[in-house]
Amino acid sequence: MASLWKGITYRGREGHYAFILHRVAGLGVLLFLALHIFDIFLVAFGEETFNDFLTLYTHPLARLLEVALIFGVVYHAFNGLRIILIDFWPALTVHERRMWWVVLVVSIVLTVIAGVFTLAPVFGVHL
Repeated sequence: MASLWKGITYRGREGHYAFILHRVAGLGVLLFLALHIFDIFLVAFGEETFNDFLTLYTHPLARLLEVALIFGVVYHAFNGLRIILIDFWPALTVHERRMWWVVLVVSIVLTVIAGVFTLAPVFGVHL
């Protein structure tokens, strides 16, 4: 267990967390795309089967997962832009920590805003 903790904290700090979160967000988006391709494929089995499956997306747990997906997409996009900027302008590496914090805060703020609209129907509020 101690070696696992050492491996996780070896690099530590913002760069390591950005690295891990970028990959986790990318995998989350990939899993959603696979699920989306599957649910579109269900059209071949008839409209009723397709619509029955889509009702799963209205479940409160599915709504929470949708908010997580929103964070994953937004974070992955903005962090990808941050990486591109640093790759093309290496002088920006001195600002890498601040840039990551901006990416993280913007991602959280946009996720909270979108989450309000996504979760509102769960609480009976229609915006």
